[in-house]
Amino acid sequence: MSTPIKILLVGAAGRMGQSITRLLAAGTVPGLELVAAVDRADSPLAGQDAGTAAGTRALGVKITSDLAAALAAKPAVAIDFSAHTLTAAAAPLLAAAGVAWVNGTTGLEAADNAAVAQAAQRIPVVRSANMSLGVNLLYALVEQAARALRGKDYDCEIIERHHRRKKDAPSGTALYLGEAAAQGYDWPLRDVAVDGRSGLTGARPAKQIGFHAVRGGDIVGDHTVLFAADGECVELAHRATSRDTFALGALRAASWLAGRAPGLYSMRDVLGLNPGSS
Repeated sequence: MSTPIKILLVGAAGRMGQSITRLLAAGTVPGLELVAAVDRADSPLAGQDAGTAAGTRALGVKITSDLAAALAAKPAVAIDFSAHTLTAAAAPLLAAAGVAWVNGTTGLEAADNAAVAQAAQRIPVVRSANMSLGVNLLYALVEQAARALRGKDYDCEIIERHHRRKKDAPSGTALYLGEAAAQGYDWPLRDVAVDGRSGLTGARPAKQIGFHAVRGGDIVGDHTVLFAADGECVELAHRATSRDTFALGALRAASWLAGRAPGLYSMRDVLGLNPGSS
């Protein structure tokens, strides 16, 4: 019997962290073992057993706020769904410890992304705004559609819907899909992205990708990419009905990442959707 891959879960008290914990406890992806769990010191679940806090069986792993101490458990892979403000601080610690890193935190800023890229020079890192198979397939379809429609007067708009507690907008997945459209159109996304519209905006320019965020209830995550022209509209969409789809993707990424060479990988590499990925 092979030795289990030891997992450190960062953001263990959050909704995604609890979903991942439940799947780990159930052995949904064989060969993975939770050995450490970390979250903010002010979390009401701090000090509790990670399994019990997630509503499953006790795992003998308490949620701590000390990442450096958690690394003493010698994890092979860290799965991180914490707040973006913790990313830059975690990066050098994980890199120094040689711990592979699956990072699904959204709302990262330029300094956070730079810290992730720097860590990837020393450890393997999977960085993705969305870990689901469906969304990563959608990325490929959106890019293909935009490339086919380039220069043919099809406007691109992205509508995303999430639960009322989501803190960032547009969602990381919406921006991820926007990157796919921009790639297909051969535009730099930063030059053409518009977040919503209000007031007397004038006619829509042709070279633009619009983002629209809806917040309400307990919506897990809906994303629609719309290509509209005179006379017709093409829509590509994904609807998540459970966070377990993202949690399962993160666990698959951890299993795939263990033992890889240092570098920055995506979920498309994990799922074999990029040329040369395996």
